[in-house]
Amino acid sequence: MEKRKLLFNTLISILFILPTLILLLQSITQTWRFQSGNGFIFTLDSFRTLLSDPNIWDATGWSAGIGLGVLTFNLMIGLSTGKALARLSSKRKTFMEALLISPILVPVLAIAMGLHLFMIKIGLADTLAGVMIIHLIPTVPYSIRIFHNAYSQLGNLILEQSTILGATPWHQLITVELPLIKPAIRSVTFLTIVIGLSQYAITAIIGGGQVITLPMVFFPFLNTANTSVLAAFSVWFALIPLGLYIMVEMLLFLLPYSKTPWRTY
Repeated sequence: MEKRKLLFNTLISILFILPTLILLLQSITQTWRFQSGNGFIFTLDSFRTLLSDPNIWDATGWSAGIGLGVLTFNLMIGLSTGKALARLSSKRKTFMEALLISPILVPVLAIAMGLHLFMIKIGLADTLAGVMIIHLIPTVPYSIRIFHNAYSQLGNLILEQSTILGATPWHQLITVELPLIKPAIRSVTFLTIVIGLSQYAITAIIGGGQVITLPMVFFPFLNTANTSVLAAFSVWFALIPLGLYIMVEMLLFLLPYSKTPWRTY
């Protein structure tokens, strides 16, 4: 058991912690190579270059707003739909699940091209709302799938027990369901943020150049050979999902736990 734990911690360190530390080190030093034998020269020039871009603050704000909005809608849609799927009969469940997950079988770029004209007609093109809606297409099916599995493992008996004891649907959601499906909420948070913030093409199509996100600002930096600037941009980009994840963790920490039988509300 100890050997497995040691092996797991070693793999985590090599695959995740070590690359992150190297990236952080690269962002605050001048460009260096391991084989050169030169020491590290610490500087913040890479961040100064990054922040000198006139679009960086607007892009950061747009990305944070889109990430928060898309995450909120994914949690609401995925949780309610996943719970409903878990309570359906087996025959209807298979059909409905396949129908709800089907959007990921179609390239999202093709969907965006098809919806662009429709969004122009209804006035959602070149708007924040339109970009959020198009970002739901590649993210909501995964959220539904994750919450469906979570509620299937949870089972109906524990939910029925809280109802019998007098819990209202809202009280049941806050004190029973959410605390028990925390791993699913964390998974949806990570997946939604990563998929949503990495969308470049569909944001450019629906946003029409009016909604500028960090991936759209990142491409010009690819023309530079300064790896420190690229590392600084990666660190800057990572602050948004990190901030959103911390916010979700704080909300989960504030969830009330009912240690006494439910009262009738």
